[in-house]
Amino acid sequence: MEKRTVIRKIYLYLFALLGLVLLTIGSVRFINMGLKAWVFTEAEKEQKFNYDRPREVPYYLDEKTEAIKTDDAKQVSIKLTEAQTIQLKSLLKNNEEWEKQKGEIDYIKAQRHRDASINLSLILVGLPLYLTHWFIIKRETKA
Repeated sequence: MEKRTVIRKIYLYLFALLGLVLLTIGSVRFINMGLKAWVFTEAEKEQKFNYDRPREVPYYLDEKTEAIKTDDAKQVSIKLTEAQTIQLKSLLKNNEEWEKQKGEIDYIKAQRHRDASINLSLILVGLPLYLTHWFIIKRETKA
């Protein structure tokens, strides 16, 4: 019977500690997020700069494309087939739509929301875990 109570105490203290660790991590991350948002506003500037990088327009040209050199050696004129022209116009239109949608996204705010969901989930799991096991420990030590 004594061995069972020792194992129970170890279990209770271990899971109370785990709950406390989760609660602490979530709280610290929330504080960090708040400090970056309102005090150290330059902390995420590099990240925002990387998100705002201009996108190159990729397009596919197959072997049927003819390159015509002009008098100027640096300039090359490319003759596209009808299908390639349609494909390129469609791609450019899709790229413009993508750029417009991309411009509407605040990447820093989106990252903060992702961080907030993780932090809140840590707190929502850690707090009940800690409180439940700690109250059991307190009740058993009084008895």
